[in-house]
Amino acid sequence: MSEVGRLILLGAPLGNAADASARFREVLTTADVVAAEDTRRLTRLARDLDVTVPGRIVSYFEGNEERRTPELADVLSAGYVVALVTDGGMPSVSDPGYRLVRAALDAGVPVTAAPGPSAVTTALALSGLPSDRFCFEGFLPRSPGARRSRLRALAAEERTLVLFEAPHRIAPALADLAAAFGPDRPAALCRELTKTYEEVLRRPLGELAEWAAEGEPRGEITLVVGGAPPAAASRPDDETLRAAVAEREAGGLSRRDAITEVATEYGLRRREVYTVVHS
Repeated sequence: MSEVGRLILLGAPLGNAADASARFREVLTTADVVAAEDTRRLTRLARDLDVTVPGRIVSYFEGNEERRTPELADVLSAGYVVALVTDGGMPSVSDPGYRLVRAALDAGVPVTAAPGPSAVTTALALSGLPSDRFCFEGFLPRSPGARRSRLRALAAEERTLVLFEAPHRIAPALADLAAAFGPDRPAALCRELTKTYEEVLRRPLGELAEWAAEGEPRGEITLVVGGAPPAAASRPDDETLRAAVAEREAGGLSRRDAITEVATEYGLRRREVYTVVHS
């Protein structure tokens, strides 16, 4: 133990234990505390890696993240080394971790990482879609209305898009994607990356939506969607803007919020949309 502790974010294998780095193994065997999203999964991984975790293992997942963060922050402030590991990939990337990173930094505790596999970049590389510029959206909203609104806002995005989605929501999500982006937009559905039943389906969104509707896919899913062609990012005409604002007002938004949302969706200044609506 030292006067100042240290938080280490561990990039865990997505499925194949052989992807664990030497540093990942080393940190597991030297950390004072290992905070794991799933302690049973960590125990199995350690066994597969043939390493012993001598430090205290505690659970750190969505259900207890808010409560446990102050406890771990106190451990870090006391001078101990805490390793944070999630079920796969890097902590805090659509996984628990952000709160603890923020708490450690606010307490003046150093934060570092033992980089490892990432479902985001792995799927992007395997997709066959442009990877020089991309954006990561994480999980789409769960409610259909919020999901469709979010997709409308992303429809003109020219960068390749990477999303996570749960198996039981992938069929309606793909249907909404095809409706918002067009059924011919190229995409790749990556399932169970690095695992025994890894599968990458490279098809247009419409075909993927039909495939998913035939039966619920299993496993962890990362979806990569090609960016909009440049023409799709052009400014809509005034009537389209007025109709978009009116639609949102009919849905319960104030005119101010409706104008703001439409401006965001089409990449316009709020003042521009305001002028069109009030002309």
